[in-house]
Amino acid sequence: MKRPLTLFLLTALALGFPSLAVAADRVQVLHAIHQVENPTNRTNPGPKGELGAYQFRRSTWFMHTTEAFSHANDRAASDAVAEKHYEWIKRGLLQAGMEPNAFNIALAWNGGLQATTSHRAPAASYRYATRVANLVAEAERHQRLAAVN
Repeated sequence: MKRPLTLFLLTALALGFPSLAVAADRVQVLHAIHQVENPTNRTNPGPKGELGAYQFRRSTWFMHTTEAFSHANDRAASDAVAEKHYEWIKRGLLQAGMEPNAFNIALAWNGGLQATTSHRAPAASYRYATRVANLVAEAERHQRLAAVN
């Protein structure tokens, strides 16, 4: 699995998606994850009980807070847990010798840190990570254009 991911990253660089190969900006990545997970801010549980802007599962929520899981629907509480989860994933990727870029963070967010670091994430998680990384790259492209204008 290492080769397709490396090839993907090299292709992304050649196509002008630098965010895939450099450390990710937390704000941009979390915004993109929110856009993929719950862009309409629905408050009803997902099919596996997920809640909030980032569609946290109960177990993930309680990794980072003791607040009631229902608070995942409160955007401020959800943002705070998302920041902690992002940093936890980032540390895990670095410990595994992997770049904490938008793609890898999104891959671990969706498929799990262990599955990501062992290169065993499911195909659906790779598609998810590609969507998030593309959103981050597009946001960065807009920022660069705005800075020029």
